[in-house]
Amino acid sequence: MGLLTEGTPLSWSETKEYAEHVQKHGIQQFINLYHKLKDRHNDGLKWGDEIEYILVHFDDARQKTQVALKSVDILPILQRKENEAEENGHIDRPKLLSLWRPECGAYMIESSPGEPFGSKFKVFNEVEPSMRYRRQEVQSILADNEAVLTFCAFPRIGCEDFTYPKTVPRPNDPNSIQASIFFPDEALFPGHPRSRTLIRNGRARLGKKRLANVPLFKDKNTPEKLDEDYAAMGDDGQVQAGALPGHVVLDSIGQGMGICCLQVTFQACNIDEARFLYDQLAVMCPLMLALTAAAPMYRGYLCDVDCRWNVLSEVNDERTDEEMGTVPLKSHRYVIPKSRYGSVDLYISPQGEQFNDVPAVYNEELCRMMVDAGIDRQLAVHMAHVFIRDPLVLYREKIHQDDENETDHFENIQSSNWQTLRFKPPPSQSTIGWRVEFRPMETQLTDFENAAFVSFIVLLTRTIISLKLNLLIPISKVEENMEAAQKRDAVRQQTFNFRTEIMSERPDGPNTFRVNGKPSQNLVEKMTMNEIFNGQDEGFPGLIPLIENYLAAVDLDAETTCTLRSYLQFISKKASGELLTTASWLRNFVMNHPEYKQDSYVSEKINYDLIKTCRAISSGHLYDSKLLCERAQLRLLQSGEKRRNTGPNDSKLGDGSGDVADGRIPKGNLNNGSVPKPVLASS
Repeated sequence: MGLLTEGTPLSWSETKEYAEHVQKHGIQQFINLYHKLKDRHNDGLKWGDEIEYILVHFDDARQKTQVALKSVDILPILQRKENEAEENGHIDRPKLLSLWRPECGAYMIESSPGEPFGSKFKVFNEVEPSMRYRRQEVQSILADNEAVLTFCAFPRIGCEDFTYPKTVPRPNDPNSIQASIFFPDEALFPGHPRSRTLIRNGRARLGKKRLANVPLFKDKNTPEKLDEDYAAMGDDGQVQAGALPGHVVLDSIGQGMGICCLQVTFQACNIDEARFLYDQLAVMCPLMLALTAAAPMYRGYLCDVDCRWNVLSEVNDERTDEEMGTVPLKSHRYVIPKSRYGSVDLYISPQGEQFNDVPAVYNEELCRMMVDAGIDRQLAVHMAHVFIRDPLVLYREKIHQDDENETDHFENIQSSNWQTLRFKPPPSQSTIGWRVEFRPMETQLTDFENAAFVSFIVLLTRTIISLKLNLLIPISKVEENMEAAQKRDAVRQQTFNFRTEIMSERPDGPNTFRVNGKPSQNLVEKMTMNEIFNGQDEGFPGLIPLIENYLAAVDLDAETTCTLRSYLQFISKKASGELLTTASWLRNFVMNHPEYKQDSYVSEKINYDLIKTCRAISSGHLYDSKLLCERAQLRLLQSGEKRRNTGPNDSKLGDGSGDVADGRIPKGNLNNGSVPKPVLASS
């Protein structure tokens, strides 16, 4: 959810007066943090997932499913052990198995493991059980007619009567946070002021509603324009004026931030490795977004997109007309090409600088401030780019801070830039190191799928380090991939820009890199997802075969071998198109439902049957071979196995002491047939 500081939130007019103060002091806090921790080395690999869930209510008598507005009721129960541990000073406390946080929606909740996973291969056996435990932890305190689901975008958010208990939008209420005609304020989490203040101040900064128009999927009977009377819903004319024909219009941030995602954060051995991996994973963001696509429905309609990203980007966009470049700059300093919810705009490592072929907007004064303080220009530009944004949430008690020891101003703006990746400095006065947060993925229906995808990202980072891979392509090509990734059935229908020779040394020129000591111009070509992940018959080896080569030198135990094999096989089949993405599966379910009228409309009955089916799949009671491979089904059937703790202090999981990211990258090159010794410990 971001920075959860307590205090008295300021209005936008008050916050605006302190915007420059927050920006300058936030950068000063980063400078101080940087100099304290820039020489920190040899941190071991620690990592963990973040999963967002929705709570749903089933009315079997009416065959109706709604989102259940009860996260504020269950969160104190779920946080009880953590709060008790805090009160006891963590002395002799039992290991926490889960951590719980609020999310934007009153029907949402977020979880992460109680302790980070460590550096040993055996921890991959703990990821799925940890996710399963967390799901069951929530389910155990829900009513029989309620469920917790890892469902990305509830199909009927914004439709009439989509919440339980029933709530009604109040667009003409001057005290309304969103003034939405679709999304009631009661559907926003009420237990912390951050989300509500962010939404209220974002709308006030913009001075009007920001609409998102999602293209409608055109079926046989789909109307050219939806027959909707916005005035009857309380529209003041903004929705009517902004709604496009052939699109589903959304009018509130809640309709975007009320969607669920899957993230993974990992600790690097030092700042240099964190920057290097940030850049390498920037290339992977669009690909993993396409593979995990799970959001084809909005406000009760099938749409012609499969992913959430651009929808969130639009409804979270508080750029003014000046900042969007539609009118001349007068009261603002920059024309900003993207929403603050967008893909990354530049690489941040020295190796990646030459691939920044799209100029990034940044605050030159803050950049100069960092460079003068001894921060290299590439990192300074990144932070100065992040800090072109105004703070949207500011607490009266936190206006004036001790920049030497506090970091709230830095985290304020850092945490309200929702890009596909986040470069995360160590928290002040913490044992945590430099980290990278991988943010593009969408939640999948089962714990198996979610575990497979986060494990894959961690394995890929180890493979990149160990085999000295270089995935970098021009950042403009990454942006092209982001657009392709969100198209309908992108995995099977689109091609993506990818580097053809990734076994090279670091690039040494603007348009060249070396392969076996010789410069090459053939940097990028269009590939299918199958080719990128599974390889070409002659040419690119494929990411999964490279990971398998990396693992081949490890003496894995049978359980870990089975776990990783099942995950890699699953992702291989997703990339090949043999298994459907979640978005394609959901779309097919709707289109094959007996009540579907080929008009793109997702009725109450269709929605009820769909969510019921998804619940059965997620609990292991139903298996669909178009969505899950046989190994996934086997693991779902084994879900009754005993629960095991997940944490770096568990002897079964290794000590997390730094086998992976200790700054030593083994030598070796698959081009000459050798396989370097992996740097992820096997025991």
